[in-house]
Amino acid sequence: MDADEIRHIAVVGTGTIGISWAALFLANGFDVTATDVRPDAEAALRSGIDQTLPSLDRGGKTSRKGVLRFCASLDDCCRDADFVQENAIEREAEKVVLLSQIDAAVRPDVVIASSTSALSITAIQKACKWPQRVVLGHPFNPPHLIPLVELVGGEQTEDWAIELAERLYRRLGKATIRLNREIYGHVANRLQAAIFREAIHLLESGVASAEDIDRAVTEGPGLRWALMGPFLTYHLAGGRNGIRGFMQQFAPLQQRLWGELGEPILDPALQALVVGAVDKAMAGRNIAEIAAERDRRLQALLIARSTSARTEGVGR
Repeated sequence: MDADEIRHIAVVGTGTIGISWAALFLANGFDVTATDVRPDAEAALRSGIDQTLPSLDRGGKTSRKGVLRFCASLDDCCRDADFVQENAIEREAEKVVLLSQIDAAVRPDVVIASSTSALSITAIQKACKWPQRVVLGHPFNPPHLIPLVELVGGEQTEDWAIELAERLYRRLGKATIRLNREIYGHVANRLQAAIFREAIHLLESGVASAEDIDRAVTEGPGLRWALMGPFLTYHLAGGRNGIRGFMQQFAPLQQRLWGELGEPILDPALQALVVGAVDKAMAGRNIAEIAAERDRRLQALLIARSTSARTEGVGR
């Protein structure tokens, strides 16, 4: 099957990530069957999609172009699917069983993509009869807005499966990256974890409040990170000599900073400290309101970035 022939997508697991994926697929004209074991899953899915679709509006009316059907059984959800996006709980043993069940329910030429945030595809494909079509298709939250999807196969995955998944994601407007090998947490989550680790160290050390640490990112390097990654950022920091100039001038400083970065241990006491600091910074703000505000700002940022790229003739 070619990516252009995909019409029906099965979404397995309809938590936050599954709802976001389902809304994106529907808005792009795919028919979606979805399933989840939670008793209230269908109501939550339909409500979540209704709340999510407006944030996909890029200047015109966004309507649900595909057809949604919720299925009580996994077999019913996957039976006629052309592609599967799995978003179940992050427990390896349970994913191994779930993927083997999906594998038994769909045609051998159907790619099964897992949204797993950290687990190895090699580990979770091992019980499948056709493991060669199991791939990592890891989005960044929220998938309906953030373009990134990370792709990699396991030891038994074949190239055609990764290539088909990549073509499908690009049909959705996604920006894909391919990992050369598997690594726990993939790429983006490892980068994110490094920042979060130091943020917690700074909080634990009493250097600044949670609110000010967040502001140090959003009002500082976070603005640049929306436009360029760390290598290009430091290339510019080197002036006319680029990254060579940076290394010549700042390598000792960078090495000292690395040596002083914290290694906090997330024991119960530190967890309580972080929770208390974030609660204080949020001052009772509702999670749903914060997420809605995030989506509005992300949408505006993506529109501005896209407009700027077209104006300047810059490709992605």
